[in-house]
Amino acid sequence: MNHNQVSKSEFKAKALEFFRQIESSGESVIVTDHGKPVLEVRPFGGIERSPLDVLRGSVVRYDNPTDPVAEGDWEAAQ
Repeated sequence: MNHNQVSKSEFKAKALEFFRQIESSGESVIVTDHGKPVLEVRPFGGIERSPLDVLRGSVVRYDNPTDPVAEGDWEAAQ
C-alpha cells in the first residue's frame, strides 16, 4: 500500500496526526474504503492559485490537436 494511502478506519483513529502530516509535507493523503480510493485530503490551495497552475499536469496526452472532431469522436460521460 502506498504511504499516501490510508484506510477509513485508520484515518478515523489518527485524523489529527494525518492533518499535521498533510500540513507540514504539503502532500495529499488518499483515504480508502475496502482498498478502493474514495477521498483525497490535501492542503488548502487558496483562491490565489492561477487557473493554469490548477490545470498543470492534468493533460496526460494530446494527439493531433489540429485534427477535426467528428460527432462520433466524443465519449458520453457516465
